[in-house]
Amino acid sequence: MPALIVWDFDGVLNANMRGGRTFWADDMKADLGIDPRVFSHEMFTAGDFRDIVRGRRDLLPHVSDWLARHGHDLSGEDFLAYWFEKDAHPDAEVLGWLKAHPARHVIGTNNEHRRCCYIEEQMGYGAHVERVFSSGRMGAAKPDPGFFAQIERWSGLAPSRILLVDDVAANIAAATARGWQGFHFTDATRRALPERLGL
Repeated sequence: MPALIVWDFDGVLNANMRGGRTFWADDMKADLGIDPRVFSHEMFTAGDFRDIVRGRRDLLPHVSDWLARHGHDLSGEDFLAYWFEKDAHPDAEVLGWLKAHPARHVIGTNNEHRRCCYIEEQMGYGAHVERVFSSGRMGAAKPDPGFFAQIERWSGLAPSRILLVDDVAANIAAATARGWQGFHFTDATRRALPERLGL
């Protein structure tokens, strides 16, 4: 049994994925008049977002500048509030498995610090785990080795005593290469997780 379980957030604790993609922006055109395809292409494929996810740039001015450039009369704060609320889909069943397991628990997520705070506070996940490790705070994102190394140092545990539950195969591969245990969480494997945890 693992001594520490590192839970990915999006796609594991947060059921915000369908067919391998997030769906929070599906109603953006109707709700805000913003084309989600243009937003997603310009926001997430640019090199700037890589820096945002790793805490090198702040998401708020980046979004605010994008909205202003495209002529949208909406503040960055209001847009982020919309985004984070639309992207919040707590998976009660998975959270129940977390609560039922006697190991130590942390979240390990590729999120910048503003959404990480939302996850901890507004969504309440900070009360269920010892710590939320987010790429924006750590300066490293999965599958970077530095992401896993920071959790190892913090825990004081041998890698073999740490289990990563994640929906991205590359993250599982990077963790197991370091000696971690891994569970690749997908629609096909979901029902096997309680048995893997010994529940």
